[in-house]
Formats: sequence, C-alpha cells, structure tokens
Amino acid sequence: MLLSAFIFGLLGSFHCVGMCGPIAFVLPVDRHSNSKKFVQIFIYHFGRILAYAIIGLLFGLLGKGLYLFGMQQQLSVAVGILMILAILLPQRSFNKYNFSKPVYRIISKVKNRLGKELKKKTPDTFLSVGFLNGFLPCGLVYMAVFGALASGNAFQGSLYMVLFGAGTIPLMTTAIYLGNFVSGKVRIKIRKSIPYFVVLIGLLFILRGMGIGIPYISPKPVQQEISANYSCHK
Repeated sequence: MLLSAFIFGLLGSFHCVGMCGPIAFVLPVDRHSNSKKFVQIFIYHFGRILAYAIIGLLFGLLGKGLYLFGMQQQLSVAVGILMILAILLPQRSFNKYNFSKPVYRIISKVKNRLGKELKKKTPDTFLSVGFLNGFLPCGLVYMAVFGALASGNAFQGSLYMVLFGAGTIPLMTTAIYLGNFVSGKVRIKIRKSIPYFVVLIGLLFILRGMGIGIPYISPKPVQQEISANYSCHK
C-alpha cells in the first residue's frame, strides 16, 4: 500500500503542476546560481512534505483509535468505498454540500499568509511557502489522506503522506526548471488515467479489509492467524 502512495503522487503530480504550478513558478529562486536554486527548491519541497507528514500523522492517529476499537478492517473497506465513490459520483452531487465552510476562514488565512511569504526573499521563505502550500485544499491530497487514515497508526499514516509527497517532487521540480515542458495532450491523457488508479487503490483497500488471505494484498486478521496456528499445534 505504501508503494501505491508514491505512484499516486507521481501520477497526480501532473494535476499538481496545474494546481500548484503557479505557486512554484513564482518562487523567488536565485536565477543566477544553479546550486542556490537547487537548495531553495529542495527546501520548498521539504516544507510541502513536512505539511503532508503532519496531516498523515493526525489522520494516522485517528485511524489508530479506530483500530484499537477493532474497526481496522471495516475502516479499510470504508476508505476504499469512499475513494471509489469520490470518482464515480458526479461532481454536482458533492457541490450540493459545501464541506469547506467550517474551514473556509482557515484556508483563507493560509492563502493570505502564502501571498505574503511569496513577496519575501528571506532564507525561510521557501520553507514557509512549501509548508503553507501543503495545507491548501486539493482533491488528490484528500485521496491520499484516506490512505493515511486506513494505515492504522501515526507512523504509517505520516509515511504514507510523505511517500505521496515524494512522488510529486520529480515533475514539480522539472516544471520549476523547464516550465511547461509537457504537451497539453499528454497531460490530459495522464489526468484521465488518475481516476482509474484511484479506483484501483480503493479496490486494494477493500480487499485488504476483507482479509481473504492473499499475501501482502489481503492478509488474514492477526486473530485468525493465531487461532489457526493454535489449532495446528493442538
């Protein structure tokens, strides 16, 4: 499942270039020194991934709480279903409900703060911009959060989000250096493939929650394995 996080970030980075690209393109990087520019971009990505790690940590803790109540399998199935529904249901079905209202003011403050940081050229600018960028609302990040929630503990949840963020680094970095280097047709094809990959991940989560005994994909619950081993020795 952790590998799926990196692949998801890698494919989703084409979406990221479109959504977060404008922020990356206006980063006040040093245009005269490639070494300084590289370090500045690295710090920007570090800030983004740090934000993702915190988000994954929080949702991983939430998932751990559900795990302690014996709901790990049900949670994995529920997350898989939610991921698939988010792709299959028409967008207008979600537009009926404004889920962002409770956090709209927070998001607005993040955007305002982000705008102020982009105007600065201090050493901490790139870390601050990346960190704030990581908290901006994004559909792909929401999908990754589902994965962190189903991870079952804080470390795995944080790691899931870190790998997702790491997957976005290659294309985002290339975009900063080269600009719009991928043709529109290629970007459209890749973006169209992302929903299929999300559905595939959702199915994997459902299979994992079912615990039907497929190694690495859908292992049996620990309680069942212990009972089976006990019966054999008896």
